[in-house]
Amino acid sequence: MGKPTGVTVVQNKDTTVWPHEQQHKPHPLYQEEIVSYHYAYSPALLTSPSTLGQGMWRYSALLPLEETAIRYPLPVGNTPLIASAALRKTTQLPHLWLKDETKTPTGSNKDRATALVLEHALRNGVTTVSCASTGNVAVSLAIGAAAAGINAVIFVPAGVSHTKLRLMLLAGATVFQVTEGYEAAFVLSRQAAKAFGWYDRNTGVNPLTLEAKKTVAFEIWEQLGGHMPDVVVVPVGDGLTLSALVKGFRELIACGVAQRLPRFIGVQAEGCQPLKRAWENNEPTAVKYREPARTIADGIAVNTPVGGVLVLKDIRECGGGFVAVSDQAMLQSIQVLASTAGVLAEPAAASALAGLAPAIATGLIEPHEVVIICVTGNGLKQPEHLVAQNTPFTIRADIEEVANAMQL
Repeated sequence: MGKPTGVTVVQNKDTTVWPHEQQHKPHPLYQEEIVSYHYAYSPALLTSPSTLGQGMWRYSALLPLEETAIRYPLPVGNTPLIASAALRKTTQLPHLWLKDETKTPTGSNKDRATALVLEHALRNGVTTVSCASTGNVAVSLAIGAAAAGINAVIFVPAGVSHTKLRLMLLAGATVFQVTEGYEAAFVLSRQAAKAFGWYDRNTGVNPLTLEAKKTVAFEIWEQLGGHMPDVVVVPVGDGLTLSALVKGFRELIACGVAQRLPRFIGVQAEGCQPLKRAWENNEPTAVKYREPARTIADGIAVNTPVGGVLVLKDIRECGGGFVAVSDQAMLQSIQVLASTAGVLAEPAAASALAGLAPAIATGLIEPHEVVIICVTGNGLKQPEHLVAQNTPFTIRADIEEVANAMQL
């Protein structure tokens, strides 16, 4: 059931074959081969109950897994799709939904990819898994590896969030802070994995990461009663989370349960928008837009997107687009998500909500459409950005003072 068919392996020093079977020049950071997984698609792959477990694992027929018991110990997947009446009123989008990926073991959508990578590691006797990260991938791998009894080696930029760094270290990971930044950390992590024989978890290098992340699309379709949304709004750094969702929706079409792709809106920070600029200028890559990242949203502060070629192609094929939002708009969106939907988001995750206004203004979203916002990371990992506008009352233990403060 879960064994993929038509797997293609190509040496990407020349070309890379990605899931939608298109060839392009590889990103210069890629050093080895990329695998594209395909399956014997049919509706039965989505309607037959999995023998492997719940959550993400119930889609095992569309994952590269043999039918044996899941060994990864943490729950993953089956995150809620939230319809907030207050948020719909605030945004004036009556069919707005939040896909809340903060309800995971480490509070981000990265836990899906970590789970599948570590499941393969457990099945193959791997003892060390490594990655590079701006924060959330690193925390996810550190916690997941600790639970699985596997060593984690992590490379992060020197300016990584202090809270996220503490979580990695708390879980016992070996952490290297790289002074030259994320891109240098990425390259070094790849070199180290090859030199020391570690299993590389990096998104854009390990194809299992896209396979796991695509399950968000399956859940959205299922939670909407077997219907496709019109628009999906996703924060974009490397771009591969968005491309994984596109792959998931494409596979729903291939299975015969859907007819069309949603439009995708990729949201970048104003201080780091290489993909938006490449899209606006109708260019196939974002390599020329390598300005330093200047944003509080570490999750999307990527000035050389590893998945740039793929995500630009995906956006164009689905008729979507990119928008950029300010740090201030993200901070405001953090407050709105908390006060209207009870969802705590970090700046990168809140960028999806902030992106609604420019997307509507530019005609990328129509008010009557079914719109999904992907909230990809929990704000508790960046508490310095959880700043409320209101203040507490300081009173004596007197019921009259409560009444006066509440104007009752």
